[in-house]
Amino acid sequence: MRAEHFFSEDERAAIAACIGEVEGTTSGELAVVVVEASETYPEGRILGGVVLGGLGSLVVTDLLFGGSLTVFLPLWVLLALGLGFALGLWPFAHRLFVPPKRLEQKVAERAVRAFHEHELAHTRDRSGVLFFFSLFERRVFLLADKGIYARLTQEILDTHARELAAAIKAGTAATTLLAELRSVGAVLAEHFPRRPDDTNELPDEVVVER
Repeated sequence: MRAEHFFSEDERAAIAACIGEVEGTTSGELAVVVVEASETYPEGRILGGVVLGGLGSLVVTDLLFGGSLTVFLPLWVLLALGLGFALGLWPFAHRLFVPPKRLEQKVAERAVRAFHEHELAHTRDRSGVLFFFSLFERRVFLLADKGIYARLTQEILDTHARELAAAIKAGTAATTLLAELRSVGAVLAEHFPRRPDDTNELPDEVVVER
């Protein structure tokens, strides 16, 4: 799915309004970033092409060419190249050939980069919280600045992230995100109440990256 199509226009408006509502009660700053993928994972396409191409060529040569090795090898190469390319167009199949730990690692790394790219690390009270969606991996990563970690540990943020990742698969990402924004916002309001001179330091709109 294209990142720009993940949330509808109405959902984006509701998310921005929710962020504004939450930030009206706290000095914390919330941001939502959606990317199509955190990495291209070329090794997944190579491995998938080799495995699927090998199985396909084995079946074809066994049924049609009596298991001829001279047919099997060039056919394997052709199928491996073709299927490896095709996997780039089929995210579900491509994802099967990438180890889960690598998916998690790359999403975490991309979330850290987004945290800095979108200036969550530069808020006055070091109170930024990022909700990062990476669609290819079907993963969500929550990351907070050091001012937040005194009250919200990464383990707690990871729990919220798992709820959101499950919502992606269930097709309820928008409604679940609204609930999670309010849940995190309630904690921020308790421990980081809005100050009289507080300003909105970050955009409330969902940030979408191809």
